[in-house]
Amino acid sequence: MTPAVELAKKRKVDFLIHSYEHDPSAASYGLEAAEVLGHDPAKVFKTLLFCLDTDPKSLAVAVIPVDRKLNLKLAAKVAKFKKAQMADPNIAQKITGYLVGGISPIAQKKRLATFIDESALMYETICVSGGRRGLEIELSPHDLAELTRGRFTHLCSGE
Repeated sequence: MTPAVELAKKRKVDFLIHSYEHDPSAASYGLEAAEVLGHDPAKVFKTLLFCLDTDPKSLAVAVIPVDRKLNLKLAAKVAKFKKAQMADPNIAQKITGYLVGGISPIAQKKRLATFIDESALMYETICVSGGRRGLEIELSPHDLAELTRGRFTHLCSGE
């Protein structure tokens, strides 16, 4: 199992595991997960890393619905910085210990400030990456926040 699943077990969090065969030709990891699992894309969340004030090593985590786009101005504001940009995928993999397409917000190698889009609170449970492509963890948004020390906030444009 992955570090994300192991931490959820260790903390005795209620969760479900959803495993599926990842299609390498899928255009979007997150939308693929929603489709394969038969879930509303608004209930399946992706993990994005962003750089603060354009420093490639000063990172934070955004957890947003797979069908939405991260508003970098909002992300910078909630992280209390002037600017934000998407992190380099190679740096994201190195810092989290997970591969792109399977980056879980849970049990990353380095603990980063984590912000969860407030839309997660509309659901009893949401899905996030379980730490590898084709593996999702379904858990309550509050348990996700506890496991990641995350904070709920507004992160997406057009809501």
